[in-house]
Amino acid sequence: MSDKKPTKKNNQPQDQNSKLDEELRLPPKPQTGTKVDQDKLRAEATQRAKKRPLMTKIIEKFKGQKKPYRELIINSEALETRVGSLVDGILDKFDIERRHSAQRIVGGIFKGRIKNLDPGLKAAFVDIGMPKNAFLHYWDIQPQDADSSIEVVRVNRSSKKKQPKKIPLKEIPNHYPIGTEIVIQITKGPIGTKGPRSTTNLSIPGRFIVLVPFSDQCGISRKIEDNKERARLKKIIRDLTIPEGMGIIVRTAGEGKKARYFVRDLHILLQTWEKIQKKMDTAKAPSCLYKEPDLAERTVRDFLTEDIDRVLIDNEEDHERISETVAQISKRSTSKIQLYEDSIPIFERYNIEKQIEQTFQRQVPLPSGGAIVIEETEALIAIDVNTGSHKNKGNENDTIFQVNCEAAEEVARQIRLRNIGGLIIIDFIDMKQRRHRNAILSRMREAMSTDKAKTHILPISPLGIMQMTRQRMQESVSSGLYTDCPYCRGKGIVKSATTVSVELQRKLSGIVRRARARNPELERAIKLRILVNPAIIDRLREEDADLLISLEKDYNAQLTFRADPNFHVENYRVIDVETGAAYG
Repeated sequence: MSDKKPTKKNNQPQDQNSKLDEELRLPPKPQTGTKVDQDKLRAEATQRAKKRPLMTKIIEKFKGQKKPYRELIINSEALETRVGSLVDGILDKFDIERRHSAQRIVGGIFKGRIKNLDPGLKAAFVDIGMPKNAFLHYWDIQPQDADSSIEVVRVNRSSKKKQPKKIPLKEIPNHYPIGTEIVIQITKGPIGTKGPRSTTNLSIPGRFIVLVPFSDQCGISRKIEDNKERARLKKIIRDLTIPEGMGIIVRTAGEGKKARYFVRDLHILLQTWEKIQKKMDTAKAPSCLYKEPDLAERTVRDFLTEDIDRVLIDNEEDHERISETVAQISKRSTSKIQLYEDSIPIFERYNIEKQIEQTFQRQVPLPSGGAIVIEETEALIAIDVNTGSHKNKGNENDTIFQVNCEAAEEVARQIRLRNIGGLIIIDFIDMKQRRHRNAILSRMREAMSTDKAKTHILPISPLGIMQMTRQRMQESVSSGLYTDCPYCRGKGIVKSATTVSVELQRKLSGIVRRARARNPELERAIKLRILVNPAIIDRLREEDADLLISLEKDYNAQLTFRADPNFHVENYRVIDVETGAAYG
């Protein structure tokens, strides 16, 4: 038996294993954008929407407006929490937070110590006990004027008490010298090599209002546009008992809410501020006085308005904690908080995993065959719109307009999903008619209107380019999940074997020519040993062998090549055998 050759059948598993091992040695194959059937997602969401409370259905029918079915799906795991916001089953927003992530400090209040002052930047660097000092601009030390997005309704200070004067910027180093203890709030998390940004103008957000303890101005968000509602909210603000010297801002979530909700919200925020003040008096710098709730609780607080139909959580402990928090504000809303107990993972059950896959792909397909291509660079984000294999083969102008309409909706969605910030350039397909360009601009602005980050969108230029900016609150989702390739250092490309071969031959030619120039009477051969990556030595042996032989003859050199798999494909080392000198 031992002399018999193994049969093909017996060899098959071994061949399969070796093939699998070979595949695992190679980088994963690039993923292509797979279209998710959005009609199917909407149909499934419609079925779930039938379970809405009867009163909600009656109000919807009475108003004659069909509202989209909105859900928050929360996947809470040991190392990270993921939150997906679904609108009619389609992923509209995606957030991810790692345990002990640096981004958790955003919104946190710290007692720190000024470590350095930079007159050029007009900024202080504050030690808050983190790896990077917080950046505090001199302007952010000053009491701030009312934000243009807020209408001031009431100034909460006595007539005898004057408004605090602003310190001239040049005088700030005298008022806040190095070593001064200062209380700051983080407004933007660390991005790349930059530390977190901060301010001394503290604010503590609640569900319906924001408490501003160091400002005496009370106002309403201008996003609430209904005049009757604004008048009602102004009366509520004037009737609230707010400690002197403090202010509040009514959030958009407060629209239509009864006065008791604001009273309850203010009470909770004042309790929180009291705890912060106690820590402020006793804690030593640097220390954390207040930290924003985790992603799950924060998302529910910000999104759990009348528009959200359901919040589904797959972790029992988080479900109980969030239910208790919501009950403090609105007991009726606790019915929306539900525990997910199915065996299928929650993100798979609602097809969120497939939709997230597209979040990190370069190309995202559009419903009717077109596609958008997203490229993130250090300076800006470039988005290109392509018609692809579009279904509509009719009028060319109508086809282009339809693709651009789909692209505008998808671009706005992808910007939110990826949490892209900074300068964004969108290259729409050229449209000849001005009304089409204006329609795309209106659609884009409408699609971005629900975004919490501030955006500024310019009209489409004659070149078909739309420019926009989006407030960068923190790093994009992809930058938190991915790191630069250790091989290409984030370039995304490496030099080809041909390029390295050309550079190496140029280097060798220079070395032997200089050696001959230094010692023209030298008759012996110049011996060089060259260490390169195996991929390069294959090129040198096969395609460039004749060139190397010519180089040896022309300069009386002796070249010895050795492959070293530890060498980067772009690296090589040339060693003079006689002197030991190394070149690379």
